[in-house]
Amino acid sequence: MSGAPVRTLLLWCPDWPVLAAEIVDGVPATDPVVVLHANRVVACSERARAEGVRRGLRRREAQGRCPQLTVVDHDPGRDARAFEPVVAAVEEVAAGVEVLRPGACALAARGPSRYLGGEEAAAERIVEHVAQSCAVESQVGIADGVFAAGLAARDGRIVPPGGSPEFLAALPVEALGRPALTDLLRRLGVRTLGDFAALPAGDVLARFGFDGALAHRLAAGRDHRPLAVRQPPADLTVTADYDEPLDRVDAAAFAARMLAEQLHERLAGYGLACTRLGIEAVTAHGQELHRVWRHDGLLTAAAIADRVRWQLDGWLSGSNGRGGARPTRPTAGIIRLRLVPDGVLAQAGLQPGLWGETGEERERAHRALSRVQGILGPEAVVTAVLGGGRSPADQVRLVPWGDERRPARPGPPPLPAGPTSTGEPALPDGPGPAGPGGQPSIHPGWAQTAASPAPEGATRRTANGSPVAGPGGVTRAGGTARAGGGRSGGVAADPPWPGRLPPPAPAVVLPTPLLATVHDAAGEPVVVSARLAVSAAPARLVVGTGRPAEIVGWAGPWPVDERWWAPAEARRRARFQVCLADGAALLLAVEGGQWLVEAIYD
Repeated sequence: MSGAPVRTLLLWCPDWPVLAAEIVDGVPATDPVVVLHANRVVACSERARAEGVRRGLRRREAQGRCPQLTVVDHDPGRDARAFEPVVAAVEEVAAGVEVLRPGACALAARGPSRYLGGEEAAAERIVEHVAQSCAVESQVGIADGVFAAGLAARDGRIVPPGGSPEFLAALPVEALGRPALTDLLRRLGVRTLGDFAALPAGDVLARFGFDGALAHRLAAGRDHRPLAVRQPPADLTVTADYDEPLDRVDAAAFAARMLAEQLHERLAGYGLACTRLGIEAVTAHGQELHRVWRHDGLLTAAAIADRVRWQLDGWLSGSNGRGGARPTRPTAGIIRLRLVPDGVLAQAGLQPGLWGETGEERERAHRALSRVQGILGPEAVVTAVLGGGRSPADQVRLVPWGDERRPARPGPPPLPAGPTSTGEPALPDGPGPAGPGGQPSIHPGWAQTAASPAPEGATRRTANGSPVAGPGGVTRAGGTARAGGGRSGGVAADPPWPGRLPPPAPAVVLPTPLLATVHDAAGEPVVVSARLAVSAAPARLVVGTGRPAEIVGWAGPWPVDERWWAPAEARRRARFQVCLADGAALLLAVEGGQWLVEAIYD
């Protein structure tokens, strides 16, 4: 990754998914229109923005701001198919066009600027030709590197040579297009790309990983792609000849998938991965078609197949563009298809994902789980969604795979404990003020939360009353425990879910609690009074008909008094955390005089 970024001209069509819906489906882009993916807005028309609609909003919120919205489902194939006439129009003016994504394409600025009379003249010529040929509005940005040129295109700006770092420095970190990284940088006080670029590269790599290091290079105005890509060997190209010309999109898509898998296997055999893909086709009448697709990651077999399918769909669908001035459908079916890996990277050292190769795990998992759902039903594959609640079972909702992941209860999940002012891990929500023999004395109406300080004297104790490490591995001999990283004034103004179980969360939540009995050192049953007074320190635990286990540490009780205003639904119980001699840690609850095992800690 060394060398100077290439001077790049990037053409960008604003709100392209909306325009593609107008070109293909006839949805008027002048009306308030939104394109939804996973129930969130990914693109909206100018009139929709004037009504307050923004990207990232949920469907219900967007319709609340603008009731007249026209909703369109996101379709990458439709976007790519509609963008093909635009790319062809750009290619009539300048050669070497690379498609970044539907709605944006780039090319080296040196050639067009030399024979068209300068960079500004080249930008005006391309924008004018696209408008006349396809009736599509576009903007051009020119800068050093693809990333800077893409941001410059949003303002229709030409950044002077060597000025990309200065241009990028004033932009907010949201321009990186990485929400998780952006949120973390904001919380660390890094507001602009200039602040991010000023951080040492080694520290960024150690803290944020490979993706963070890549974003750090982009923020500094150093385009990584031209520096890392090399020309692949000629034998990496794959070609397929067809006796029967391919003139239908479905037949071409089937052929494209097989050819894409063949290319991916050949690249994998050399330890390479494709970053820029050339697609070439020859028709029965000798017409040659060529297009280059660029990707900001490593193209997997599925990603290669998708781009080939989109391109063949664009060639074979016969779309004339918005203006209808120039047909693009070939005169005959395709008899030869050729995939050229125009840019490759060494794949050595990349960490495979949970479900497979890097960048592919989501697609493979989704296809596999969707197939299981098709065989066994939607409820056969579920995923957990965290929400609010007072117990571990209340905080988790299982939803079918592919459905909207919405919590069943409002409120955030429990927060992890932060360090105290002394540098120790905080112990949120300890038991109440310890009485004689470690017996807490808490009024029945009290309820602790992870956002409020625990009372003085909150401890985790052994069976003989001495403080030890509890299930979380924390030893506290007294003092006030605070959540939220030990910040001053850490008490929340409106604590969510009073009485909820403090962290750490248990590893296993039992679907049906197990009956248990708890005895003290004298063998008498341990009971908890109405005022939460523990009769004696727990010493032995018997689960069901199992053998007694010695309790070496315990904490609690944590009281919960739910729905006391509705006698038929009222529920009152107290929870304990216990450590056993064999190293196990359990979450116990006592309700109506009966002990229950609710969950198990790691």
